[in-house]
Amino acid sequence: MIPRYTRPEMGGIWTDQNKFQQWLEVELAASEALASLGVVPAEAARLLRQHAGFDVARILEIEKEVKHDVIAFTTAVAERMAGAGHAEASRWLHYGLTSNDVVDTAQALQLQQAAAIILRGLEGLRAVLKRRALEFQHAVQIGRTHGVHAEPITFGLKLAIWYEESGRNLTRVGAAAEDLRVGKTSGAVGTFAHIGPDVEELICARLNLRAAPVTSQVIQRDRHANFVSALALATALCEKIALEVRHLQRTEVREAEEYFARGQKGSSAMPHKRNPVTCEQICGLARVVRANVQAAFEDVALWHERDISHSSVERVILPDSTILADYLLDKTTRLVDTLMVYPERMRRNLDLTRGLVFSGQVLLDLAAAGMLREQAYRIVQTHAMRAWEEEGDFRAAIERDPEVCAILKPEQIAEAFSLDRQLRNVDKIFARVFGK
Repeated sequence: MIPRYTRPEMGGIWTDQNKFQQWLEVELAASEALASLGVVPAEAARLLRQHAGFDVARILEIEKEVKHDVIAFTTAVAERMAGAGHAEASRWLHYGLTSNDVVDTAQALQLQQAAAIILRGLEGLRAVLKRRALEFQHAVQIGRTHGVHAEPITFGLKLAIWYEESGRNLTRVGAAAEDLRVGKTSGAVGTFAHIGPDVEELICARLNLRAAPVTSQVIQRDRHANFVSALALATALCEKIALEVRHLQRTEVREAEEYFARGQKGSSAMPHKRNPVTCEQICGLARVVRANVQAAFEDVALWHERDISHSSVERVILPDSTILADYLLDKTTRLVDTLMVYPERMRRNLDLTRGLVFSGQVLLDLAAAGMLREQAYRIVQTHAMRAWEEEGDFRAAIERDPEVCAILKPEQIAEAFSLDRQLRNVDKIFARVFGK
């Protein structure tokens, strides 16, 4: 069984401590790259790497006065260098950089950290979906269209669909994360007025990032919108799974239900209740991630070479979306892993309409045997509607119909109602999805 959600590392990515640490990594990489080209004294870069540090509380205290977070950060780092007796080296900190060279590049590092966790979560969900799909590969179930009985499927096929979609989500999130694996040190309007593109290449390489080919003061926000969109699609699958379980858990259906722990209570007033609370939570929180996509798209258009309207938005939607995606993937993985499935009930529901779900096959067999389709449809639908309205036995009615019996032998009628015939391609579908 998958453990309950106890992973604090995603939240830790978005703490002030980690944010400022990534800022510092960018600053140090810049100093070292410039030192390698002889712009910054090598000893200054060495001392910065050895002694540069910060205290979050001190940064926040300075920011209250200067009203600028990056200036507060560099001031706090300079104070730490002075306290270590290396004030002279601190004058090479932030050399040639503008604030967003640091902020955007550091945010790329944070997003790579977050993406790694989300990709791991997608892999975990995918593994559980595969295991349970194979477990229920031949568990016969009625397929439903518009919520109404249609034709037979297997529960494993339902899980295989989710598994295959999870693979597309894995690809999408991975590609969106790679698209975000870029940094920039091109300056206030993207012209490299103070340090050149060659230095940017060196700085980004030290941080395991690619240099964005061209930027304004900021990395363009279509990349971020694409990433949040990929997260929304991944969590939409979580909702899709949870919504289906909610339907299957309804009292009238009861083909599957989320795990109900010993001692758990479903209602303060009705002791019999076993409510799909986890599924409902997944469905609700997925809406929040989708809503964040709109905000991410609004961030794409900025005034001229940059305004600050995107910054406040991203301080909310990037932590929220990544934390929620991680949480929902964990919740959904646990939901599928512990899902209680009732194949006997599935078969009972399939048989509920006494063969009605084979009407399509009867129609095809009559047409194949030589009856005009319009005539065959009229005969089959007449019996189907009567069986539907009177809760009659559709198969028995077909077996007694003189027009049917005149064209189909008893064994042919029996074959029209064969589950094996309906589901004969399940193994081929599984081979396409999971390989041989």
